[in-house]
Amino acid sequence: MADVSANVTIDSIMGRNGLEKWIDACVQLTKPAKIRWCTGSKEESNEFISEMLASGELVQLNPETYPNCYLHRSNPNDVARTEKVTFICTPTRDGAGPTNNWMSPENAAENVLPLFKNAMNGRTMYIIPYLMGAPDSPFAIAGVEITDSLYVVENMRIMTRIGNTALEHIRRTGKFSPGLHSLGDVNPDKRFIMHFPEDRAVWSIGSGYGGNALLGKKCLALRIGSNIGRNDGWMAEHMLILGMEDPQGNITYMAAAFPSACGKTNLAMLIPPEIQKNYKIWTVGDDIAWMRIGEDGRLWATNPEAGFFGVAPGTSYDTNPNAMDTSHSNSIFTNVALTQKNEPWWEGMTPTPPDGLIDWQNRPWNPENGPAAHPNSRFTAPTSQCPNLSPHYNDPKGVPISAIIFGGRRAHVAPLVYQSLSWNHGVYVGASVGSETTAAAEGKVGMVRRDPMAMLPFCGYNMADYFGHWVEMGKNIPNPPKIFHVNWFRKSADGKFLWPGFGENIRVLRWIAERANGRGEAVATPIGYMPANGALDLTGLQISDEAMAELTSIHKDEWLAETEDTGVFLNQFGDRLPAEIRAEFAAQKQRLS
Repeated sequence: MADVSANVTIDSIMGRNGLEKWIDACVQLTKPAKIRWCTGSKEESNEFISEMLASGELVQLNPETYPNCYLHRSNPNDVARTEKVTFICTPTRDGAGPTNNWMSPENAAENVLPLFKNAMNGRTMYIIPYLMGAPDSPFAIAGVEITDSLYVVENMRIMTRIGNTALEHIRRTGKFSPGLHSLGDVNPDKRFIMHFPEDRAVWSIGSGYGGNALLGKKCLALRIGSNIGRNDGWMAEHMLILGMEDPQGNITYMAAAFPSACGKTNLAMLIPPEIQKNYKIWTVGDDIAWMRIGEDGRLWATNPEAGFFGVAPGTSYDTNPNAMDTSHSNSIFTNVALTQKNEPWWEGMTPTPPDGLIDWQNRPWNPENGPAAHPNSRFTAPTSQCPNLSPHYNDPKGVPISAIIFGGRRAHVAPLVYQSLSWNHGVYVGASVGSETTAAAEGKVGMVRRDPMAMLPFCGYNMADYFGHWVEMGKNIPNPPKIFHVNWFRKSADGKFLWPGFGENIRVLRWIAERANGRGEAVATPIGYMPANGALDLTGLQISDEAMAELTSIHKDEWLAETEDTGVFLNQFGDRLPAEIRAEFAAQKQRLS
């Protein structure tokens, strides 16, 4: 290891010697001017917000219309997850697999750890004990994030349960995920997000963006969590959780995986249209699901988060009124535009932009400079404020999952909805998910990439083994959920969306619930079961027969090409790919032929 500090060793900086020695090692390494333990109190939050208002790190929004809400503008070079500098640090490259960036723990200590040396010099170190999951839940996992960013502290306060609750969990279990974060100099060339699955440890430097800096979210809940789940026999997934209540009061719970900015939050908070008002959606979570096998043989899921970190652009009272209401108080907005009334604004919020906008870079908005709000601008809002929050949101045992749904943005190929032929076929369906990229990650927008189970950026170990874990879970769940695929984004030849989406998606969820409960008419096709003619309730929906025909069509040539492309993706895993997935690939190819 590089000579970072005489008192810092790999054992200490990984937390192997306990919480206090880990904190001591971080102090020795980063040399902060002050140290502050975070308690989670309202008084503490008020103090930190006042400090950020004074420094200009936050801008207070209109207190009459957005009480206790604030705007944060990040460095323009730091606005999204940086997957190219996100690493899984396992002893061997095979442990991380071909879809993850890999660095050995030894190389990480040699090349990345020195970036933390004196990184907090002149700054305050904030120590954030936090808990993912309800305090009394067997799902719950504790972490401690050390950071020099008050913005991170206040976002973690919303997104997790911080303070004594977490410390009590650590004392009781003796386990915690050590996370070291520093803004550094916010230099993209010195930006790294490092994960050490064997130690549950995370290092993050050079970024203040949520997915890179809020270490309880994608880092612990998914990358580290997926590895813990693989070892302990449960699943950490990039999934929303919702409950759909029918007119008789029966609730069917579903988990759904979509890549970021593909409608997870909209679906999780869906409000049915007036003609479907006898159905209701209950929100359990919009981004992450931890799932275990219950005593009754079903798969039970919980949302480990305490807040929403939602994509702002496209969110409006037309598309997601529940999200708008949720974020109208006690929330932080990041990289949105500012109106003359000191209110947040983003593209899609209203039909036309208001006059006098200040853009996300604090400039008078000029369309020639791009959108007023960054395409990946965000709102951080407490889950407790969601108008349709499930009464079981905080239930320690979670909710029973009857259906798992995969989906992504596909202008062509994928039909509106279909059901897998079996659990293993469903794993293949999830493994073959393709989606057009969005602004939530760096890179070109609109390119189709494979994103299995929407976990490509978040799987903390070899994805071939991840597929194998799904196969094994199917063997161990006596009453497994049914698996489906949806695509709200299919377009016509003239480039227009064929399906209205948003609240109308309740019609598809109804068919999924019927199928999951042993009802619902379906027809077998080469790719799975699709709704029979008349099985989807289209009452009052203004959609042509031609549009529905295209939405439910399977074009053989397109699907053969899709299957071949999936095969290319799967072949990179070599002999490590489970035989069951190879068999499902061959069977689908045969059915299409």
